[in-house]
Amino acid sequence: MMPRIQWKPSTMLNPVPVVMVTCADGAGKPNIITIAWAGTVNSEPPMLSISVRPERFSHGLITERRQFVVNLVTRGLVRAADFCGVKSGRSVDKFRAAKLTPEPASVVDVPLIAESPVNIECEVAKIIPLGSHDLFLAKIVAVDVDERLIDAKGKLCLERAGLACYNHGDYCGLGRPMGYFGYSVRRKKKLKRNR
Repeated sequence: MMPRIQWKPSTMLNPVPVVMVTCADGAGKPNIITIAWAGTVNSEPPMLSISVRPERFSHGLITERRQFVVNLVTRGLVRAADFCGVKSGRSVDKFRAAKLTPEPASVVDVPLIAESPVNIECEVAKIIPLGSHDLFLAKIVAVDVDERLIDAKGKLCLERAGLACYNHGDYCGLGRPMGYFGYSVRRKKKLKRNR
């Protein structure tokens, strides 16, 4: 058994995804906010949530437009993601400063980040005040995927993207797959002996 110490209740669930969320003001001027508090919450209909502090510039934009795009972050985008998390869109054009390309989304009226391999377009269903953050519960209305991540059989090979995560203050690259859903209970095929 491992010796343990007890800590105060805290946000210790790690690692978490690091995502760049794009949004826009009423005139269509885009912004990017980097978020680590994001996750899938429902399958049918597909839904996710992001949590944003009310004082953040993007909070007001998302509240007003009720749309956003979750852009997955690769190892090559980590520096831009960090920049977009520490700078405010009130004073900086983050697309220009981080050398990212806004591209029209397929359904929502806010841009996606062209350099991101997967863009998840969302419409806000509900805003829930939690304390330090407000949770934006959103319906996923479209997913845009870099076609280079699709194999010959049409399977999404997300491991090819080189995604990053956030782990207790550090950005980390995701490694090789260690298994797949259901592998622990899959029956091993019987090997036939040559006679």
